[in-house]
Amino acid sequence: MSKIAVVILNWNGKELLEDYLPFVTKFSEGATIYVADNASSDASITFVEQNYPTVKIIKNVENGGFAKGYNDALKQVDADIFCLLNSDVEVTPNWLVPIASAFKNLTKAAIIQPKILDLKQKDYFEYAGAAGGFIDQLGYPFCRGRIFQVLEKDTGQYNDTREIFWATGACLFIKKSVFQELQGFDEDYFAHQEEVDLCWRAQNRGYKVYYVGTSHVFHLGGSTLSNMNPKKTYLNFRNSLFSITKNLPRKKAFPIIFLRLLLDFVAAVRFVFQFRLMHCIAILHAHLSFYRHFRSMYKKREKANFILKYYATKSIVWSHFVDHVKKFNILVKD
Repeated sequence: MSKIAVVILNWNGKELLEDYLPFVTKFSEGATIYVADNASSDASITFVEQNYPTVKIIKNVENGGFAKGYNDALKQVDADIFCLLNSDVEVTPNWLVPIASAFKNLTKAAIIQPKILDLKQKDYFEYAGAAGGFIDQLGYPFCRGRIFQVLEKDTGQYNDTREIFWATGACLFIKKSVFQELQGFDEDYFAHQEEVDLCWRAQNRGYKVYYVGTSHVFHLGGSTLSNMNPKKTYLNFRNSLFSITKNLPRKKAFPIIFLRLLLDFVAAVRFVFQFRLMHCIAILHAHLSFYRHFRSMYKKREKANFILKYYATKSIVWSHFVDHVKKFNILVKD
């Protein structure tokens, strides 16, 4: 059986570790558990050392964000499969069993995520991942169970196992060999949508990403950056443009980038009318950063067989705001 390592990236998250690490240690039979600390200044490490002696601790020398934090830490982890788990996730009994079985039976599966439910409303899907991630033709991400801010109630409609486009970084399983082949996350992302890029690059190399709905966890969400934080707006808009630049054929990437810049301008104007000026400024900063990084991102394009059918719908923005589509199974027929 493949060795699984559950790796929790921590930065000043002692309270989260107090709340959620007990579930991980109790319900992760057979797995090795790590806390990878991003140079915390609180008592996180002391708490783990004193209360969970079986949990292995990795001390990163700096807070390099999600991407660099995991890249540095996973070099020190001995396992066949890495589970990247947010510190604000409550795992459930036997949550690893369906995942291990899927890796065994799905030979092309390189990345897998479980069902992500909302810790505050446990019968609803959670924003960050829900029942598997997808993107539209312009690179905007959405999920089964979550389209923009509309979250579906979990009635068992997504208790399946199916191929998806991206798996959430809140709880992402990946084969060590694939993570190493891809050279990990792109550290220029810092945080947010680096998992979309990772999954996209994996698929360009012929690997598959899956969702396994018979495993579920509960995610608190917003413990790093909430959806109302302009920094998150900045990272999401910028990093999405990074992914398009890196992962699409040139003839497709350039027209889509042009359209995205126009639509992002519309989004910025919308924020102004909503009196959310800091989010409008965040989009401006995102574009400026994208322009500064464009050459380096373009150089990162791999000589790969770019997948052409990467999107689940042409425009999630049009479908949701014009056609008023609120559920994935109306938008996309499985």
